[in-house]
Amino acid sequence: MSSPDAFELIGVSAGPIAGDPILRSIDLVIPANGVTVLAGPSGAGKSTLLRLLNRLDDPVAGEIRWRGRALTEWPPTELRRQVAMVFQRPPLFAGTVLDNLRVARADVDAERAGHVLEHVGLDQELLGQEAESLSGGEAQRMCVARALLTDPAVLLADEPTAALDRAARATVEDLGRMLADSGVAVIWVSHDTDQLRRLADHVIVLADGAVRAVGHLSELDASPDPLVRQSVGAP
Repeated sequence: MSSPDAFELIGVSAGPIAGDPILRSIDLVIPANGVTVLAGPSGAGKSTLLRLLNRLDDPVAGEIRWRGRALTEWPPTELRRQVAMVFQRPPLFAGTVLDNLRVARADVDAERAGHVLEHVGLDQELLGQEAESLSGGEAQRMCVARALLTDPAVLLADEPTAALDRAARATVEDLGRMLADSGVAVIWVSHDTDQLRRLADHVIVLADGAVRAVGHLSELDASPDPLVRQSVGAP
């Protein structure tokens, strides 16, 4: 039996063209703990699936449930506070780092903002700095901090390290692991099999708009399906 906090997809099809959806009739349970990595070839529907989970997009067929309720029953603002998202290229707004954090929580004071920056490995002194002056890794961590200000239960991460150098990538991976260990469920899209093997507690492999495999690395490493083994970087 799945956790009541898990996402459950029932007959879900999704994509910009209703007659030719990217995802087709998917039945899937996504765990509500640890780091779940969505893997598979480009165009498989990983980002499409991720965007469905906080209603940046809606399915053209089927239903998605979370915490016992259909996602359509959640007010979108409330849902997105609990199911936050960070993107491959961190969206920055004009103004300081503090101004950017206040996009998520307008009433946050400098003390609370400084604490959340430190939680993601950034110095409080950055609060007064222009957000556009941050490095790529700093900007991505600031966006995670912004998401955390809403106290989310789930963090969706759409290839959050794809545009970063190795050092910044490692820092963001460590942050994802720390959040998962602290009780925030992390659902992470990645094409990087080395990263997948460092982070994943659970793996979902998508291909051609369908779920190809679900499980732990040890199970998928032994899959008879060569695409699954390739997608998880099986030795």
